[in-house]
Amino acid sequence: MQPTPPDNPGTPTRPYLIRALHQWCTDNGFTPYIAVFVDSSVQVPADYVKNDEIVMNVSFDATRGLELGNEFIEFRTRFGGVVREIVVPVDRVVAIYARENGQGMAFPMPSAQAVGSAATAAAPAEAPPPTPLRLAAVDDGAVAEQTRPTGEDGDEPPPAAPRPPLKRVK
Repeated sequence: MQPTPPDNPGTPTRPYLIRALHQWCTDNGFTPYIAVFVDSSVQVPADYVKNDEIVMNVSFDATRGLELGNEFIEFRTRFGGVVREIVVPVDRVVAIYARENGQGMAFPMPSAQAVGSAATAAAPAEAPPPTPLRLAAVDDGAVAEQTRPTGEDGDEPPPAAPRPPLKRVK
């Protein structure tokens, strides 16, 4: 096997990690949830978005036609009894975790350039940047902090079910 040339970084690892953690949750009887940074490139019901974020159950029981692709996560699910078509660019997923124990993985926020280009394509008016919120990911007792956007009041949206802290799976 030849090493990858430095000018070719390879494909992103995020879609592979999302699929692996989804499978791990399913194999262990856990419910996989994804947290998504919502901008104009994400197709989700706007009524359920809080502070530019939505958390969704992506178990096979809660979705139909789930496709965890390299570019997009696509599925159909019900929100308030109405079937909705969901399309999420993989680079907008900021975490995947098991609802029951919080184990999973947090990812870096989408780059400012990617978020800016998607926002300017939909709305040319410039919006102020979101206020950062510190998200702690637990890794064998060590805490690594990550920044996530929040609303002006700095509160996170209330979760559908109580969520334990995120833990990194090695």
